This record gives sequence, C-alpha cells and structure tokens, in this order.
Amino acid sequence: MKSILSWSSGKDAAYTLHQLVENQQKPNLLLTTVNKDFDRVSMHGLRIELLEKQAEVLNIPLHKIPLAKDVDMATYNQIMQEHLLNLKQQGYNKVYFGDIFLEDLKAYRTKQMNSIQMATGFPIWGYSTKELAVKIIQSGIKAVVVSTNAKLLDDSFVGRHYDEEFLNDLPENVDWCGENGEFHTFVYDSPDFKEPISYTLGDKIFKTFKPCSQKDRNNYNENVKKTDWDTGFWYIDLLLS
Repeated sequence: MKSILSWSSGKDAAYTLHQLVENQQKPNLLLTTVNKDFDRVSMHGLRIELLEKQAEVLNIPLHKIPLAKDVDMATYNQIMQEHLLNLKQQGYNKVYFGDIFLEDLKAYRTKQMNSIQMATGFPIWGYSTKELAVKIIQSGIKAVVVSTNAKLLDDSFVGRHYDEEFLNDLPENVDWCGENGEFHTFVYDSPDFKEPISYTLGDKIFKTFKPCSQKDRNNYNENVKKTDWDTGFWYIDLLLS
C-alpha cells in the first residue's frame, strides 16, 4: 500500500506524520495545495521554498496542487479529484489527514475519497486539543505561528513560537490547536526532520478575503444556513536562511 499525507506545513500535519512514523506507517508522499497566483501555501501564506525544504528534510516526495487564489468549491473539488485519480493510477490508495474534531470536515473528506475509491486515515482524530497541543510541544515538534484570524488574534501573535507561553496567552475562545482556523503554523524542526530549517522573520501583512459565491460561504458543509465569514487575516513572511 502506498499512502499520502495531506501536508499543510503546520504542527498538526507534523504530529500526524510523527504518529505514522512511530507506527511504521510512514507515508510515501506529501500532498499540499498551493496558491499559484502568489506561490504560497494555501491558507498559511508560506513561501513555496519553505514547503519544499520541509519535504527535503523529511526525505518524502512532495506533490503540489496549484489552485487559483479565487478558486470556488466546485473547481476545487474537480482539481483535487483529477490529481488524486492520477496518483491512484501510480499506486497510491490511502490518504491520511490531520483533522482533530470537525465532524463535517471529516465527513467531507471521507465522501470525496470514497468517490474515487481511496481509503482515508485520521491518526489524531478525537484528541482533546488541549491535550494534543501539549503532546505536540513535548514531542519535539517546533513551529512558528505564520497567520491568524484577525477577528480573534491580533498581529502580536504572528511570528511567535508555538509553545507553552503562546498557549497561555490565547484568549479563552481560541482553540489551542487552532482547529477552527484561528491560527496556522510552520514547522521548522521535528524528530522526523534530518535537520532543522533555518528561517528569518519578514514583514507582517494584513489581508482580506471574500468567498467566491454564497454557496462557498458554507464551504464543505452544505447544511449551514448562515455563515459569519471571516475576512481579515494577519500573516508574517518567513524567509529561508
């Protein structure tokens, strides 16, 4: 069996990988969606060269799926299916995800993979996110916060290390793993890296976004009647050094 890990470049994906490696299930491929208009990792705003460096120090091949910055959900699904069907023809038959507790997202992923007869795995599913946050830090995974939802976390949180001090400073309504999209991270060291990734902090940037359509406000959950769309996000640019 050849497997794929959905790789965001962040801590949850890194801990998922760590669990797989410890259970002798190291994936054969990393799969990441990237913004082809900006050459950045989708959602995280991370430069592609940092993503590629992660794959290099993990010694796992990387498959990038380029998406337009304003891609709608229907086009997203079509592009993802095309890439995954191509990978299936190459012998890949299972995809692992680092989701923790979002039932709708898990159901969506499972449905999409079932439609092309690929198996799914969720190695860190069902953890308490407070417990998981501590486990991630204690495992030796080191990450820096690269983006935040501006409605919940201001620009003082980007560029910080994901550590106990960061967790203690989070408001009560922010999940410790950022599972609701409150923040995203970049992993620069891990027990599974052959060496740490050296980086420097660049500029902080504020960006706003909007859904491509009313339907896309609901994202993967078609049953949502009304969504309070988050539009403002803080980013910090990381530079490979």
